[in-house]
Amino acid sequence: MAQRYGGKYSPDGQPVQDDLPPRNPYHGKKRTRVGGRVNMLFLAPLPLLFSAFASEPVGLALDLAAFGTLILAAWLTREGMIAQEAYDARRVARRPAIPRKMFASVLTGVGLFLAGLVPEGGGLLNPIIFAVLGTVLHGFSFGFDPLRDKGMEGIDTFQQDRVARVVDEAEKHLSAMSDAIRRAGDRTLEARVERFQTTARDMFRTVEEDPRDLTAARKYLGVYLLGARDATVKFADIYSRNRDSAARQDYEALLSDLEHNFSSKTRDLLLDDRADLNVEIEVLRERLQREGVRLTQTTPVNGE
Repeated sequence: MAQRYGGKYSPDGQPVQDDLPPRNPYHGKKRTRVGGRVNMLFLAPLPLLFSAFASEPVGLALDLAAFGTLILAAWLTREGMIAQEAYDARRVARRPAIPRKMFASVLTGVGLFLAGLVPEGGGLLNPIIFAVLGTVLHGFSFGFDPLRDKGMEGIDTFQQDRVARVVDEAEKHLSAMSDAIRRAGDRTLEARVERFQTTARDMFRTVEEDPRDLTAARKYLGVYLLGARDATVKFADIYSRNRDSAARQDYEALLSDLEHNFSSKTRDLLLDDRADLNVEIEVLRERLQREGVRLTQTTPVNGE
């Protein structure tokens, strides 16, 4: 069991235990691909700024246009990588509405074309070569955006849109919690909040996979997360001023209660999904029997 520091000489006189076993801090996390390669795209166009102000007006305009285009391409690449990571993290997801990485590849080619233009009759061959190579190499380096929905077969798109809106609002609450707890200046508390957020996101994924669970989980995704956000903001303000140990214990106890309730509700949702599957199987078996199809005895899904 996860055990908070305590003992005979502690303020409360006894150890305090969480209700849930500790999770690996890296549970459910993957190494991000938005790193050095993407950041280099923001640095690569910088020489154009130096050459721009050493050029004639036409060269100045071309270099600044190339710089702006390449910076825009770098930003779109980063946003595309973030969107793809969110897509890959979910078993049910829609393709990104805007193919950011593809647009970034084209803009990279445009930026290199502008950078390769020479005001005084340098020809178009070199700029075209730069543009083609830049577009192709960017595409090979960062790949293409997801072009199809994932896991959407048999799912009501209207219900899925409702779930997406609720989950997006819930993610905003979690982001606000992260921003607030950083003000407390305590890495242990930040890790504790991240652990609760991982548990909450387990529920998000469960609801996304079966939108029928939204009604049962709406209170958790809305009211409870809103309350957790407000409590985190107030606690961070208090704790950053006076390091109140009692307030810290109360806040950690709140997180433990929330985590336990979210985990229990997620398990209930999964059990309901399994019960629905059992009902569908039994209905199908009865229909087959009425039609004279002989069935072999099988073990129910729940193992009973």
